[in-house]
Amino acid sequence: MIKVVDRNKEAVPYEAKTMRYSFHLTSLAVLALAGCAALQGNWASQATPTVLPADAMLRPVAVPAPPDNVPNEARVELGRALFFDPRLSGSAMISCATCHNPALAWADGQPTAVGDGAKRLSRKTPTVLNTAYQPLQMWDGRKTSLEDQALGPIGSPVEMNMPLEKMTEHLRAIPGYAPMFERAYPGQGVGPATVAKAIASYERTIVSTESPFDRWRKGEPQAVGDDVKRGFALFNSKARCAMCHQGWNFTDNGFHNIGLRALPGEAEDDGRFAHRKIKVLKGAFKTPTLRDVALTAPYMHDGQYRTLEEVVDHYDRGGDDKSNLSPNLQPLGLTAQEKADLVAFMRSLTGAPMVVVVPRLPAS
Repeated sequence: MIKVVDRNKEAVPYEAKTMRYSFHLTSLAVLALAGCAALQGNWASQATPTVLPADAMLRPVAVPAPPDNVPNEARVELGRALFFDPRLSGSAMISCATCHNPALAWADGQPTAVGDGAKRLSRKTPTVLNTAYQPLQMWDGRKTSLEDQALGPIGSPVEMNMPLEKMTEHLRAIPGYAPMFERAYPGQGVGPATVAKAIASYERTIVSTESPFDRWRKGEPQAVGDDVKRGFALFNSKARCAMCHQGWNFTDNGFHNIGLRALPGEAEDDGRFAHRKIKVLKGAFKTPTLRDVALTAPYMHDGQYRTLEEVVDHYDRGGDDKSNLSPNLQPLGLTAQEKADLVAFMRSLTGAPMVVVVPRLPAS
């Protein structure tokens, strides 16, 4: 849930000033699940190593960042402006925030993304919530960092359709940007590398907030109902969800073929297999976070399910296309009450509203 504030109407302080750029919003005391060791390994290359609390299911104290791009106020301010600036697109009508809309849980609410010239693309826009914690970006994992990912949609002819050379020229022609880049990256100038770093710095502030589920695990028994508690127990047992949705962010950061049939008229999508030629990865896509999942419909990489109930039904069937199905998928035999409890649990992962500042962009 997002509260969007127009900077022209209300000045909102940069929260990371008082958080020393840890972006630690709350301690999430939740039940430990298996698989967190893989997550810890993903943070080994930070400038300051992240130390997990004693309970490995608690939110890491610091957001991962590479040594040459540790967020600070100037970098986040620049990244926020670039994230909301449609002049980074060839049409001057599409910004990062067009598809990753904070009012739509950092996605766009569409079955699949809409790119340059209003062309419908083949994959759903994923949320950028908590992407800072992911070692690989995009549905197929082809981008290895937030910095790498930031430039992909800008330069893509079917997305924002702005050649990076032209983007650089446009930004250099906007007088107000030069001092912002100099404050954020002294001596590095205006160019693709600093644009990528700045947008990534802003995206590292887009993290989930405390949810009713978290308050329950911290010791507030009335924060959720009995249906949520039953749903969480199912999540970790009969429903087998925790085999892939692990850790505090409810993802193993892996890629799985979950038995989705291609939509009518759509070609088969190879997913991760296009970048790693391993048979088990054919038709496999990244496990998404379940944080704020109630707000990010429609679901799946192609947006074919409109509701969480449909998603649960899919897994209860054990998937539909069995040709290269992940071994984790099998029919579950859930009752109607168990399905409802699972949905109630997933809805309990919706965080409290966060403040998003809409920047005043430098004048052309």
